[in-house]
Amino acid sequence: MKKSLSIQLILILTAVNTAFAQFSDTTAFKRSIMEEANNNPLPKQSSHLAKTMSIALPGLMVGYGFYALENKQLIGINLETKEEIGEHHPYFATSVDNYMQFAPAVAVYGLNAMNIKGKNTLRDRTMIYLLSTAFMSTTVYSVKSLTHELRPDGSNFHSFPSGHTATAFAAAEFMRQEYKDQSPWYGIAGYSVALATGTFRMYNNKHWFSDVVAGAGIGILSTKLAYWVYPSIKRTLFKDKPGKTIIVPTYQNNTLGATIVVNLK
Repeated sequence: MKKSLSIQLILILTAVNTAFAQFSDTTAFKRSIMEEANNNPLPKQSSHLAKTMSIALPGLMVGYGFYALENKQLIGINLETKEEIGEHHPYFATSVDNYMQFAPAVAVYGLNAMNIKGKNTLRDRTMIYLLSTAFMSTTVYSVKSLTHELRPDGSNFHSFPSGHTATAFAAAEFMRQEYKDQSPWYGIAGYSVALATGTFRMYNNKHWFSDVVAGAGIGILSTKLAYWVYPSIKRTLFKDKPGKTIIVPTYQNNTLGATIVVNLK
């Protein structure tokens, strides 16, 4: 079966983003080892370039999605993808994407339960994931309300961007961040699941290609932002006092809620 241009594009974008992120991780690790050995700071240009690209690529993915709302050529790619999927898989239907979107995040806790330690403690990683989810959910549902884009199946006007895809890629970046010092394959596995989730959303006729691309970018950026801001939040909220409890507001699927977080240290 011939792959559509859109599927090829998202495969390339995801692979390039993962590659640059991994290059940034590896470069930073090698530099720290060499600095320690030489007792002398080394130039950071290559690391800065990789980090910049790892942010720029998901940013471009979000920009692509917004541009595709009005651009005729990109709208044409959306229509081409829908038609090709419908031609080759007219009766395709699955609900697995409803569960796959959370799989990378669940895997992080599963790995830790198997004593494969990640980057952060249980408390810190949970707070980071909650922050990422809050950033991602608020962005996705705000944009959905503003853009009012009709889904490919005509069911409602909440098509742009893909929330399932954003959730999956946020979780994939979360898994990569937690286990990037263990092996690059954890990140690759997480991103593979996220990519499959986005693909299933198109095959289920729930999202246009541009919805999936933008959702992926939003998810990645949400988790990166959570890792950047959490150290400041941690210094404010946690004073390493046993038994400290806080309440974190949450918002997902148009529902407000709250999560109680206890200091486990």
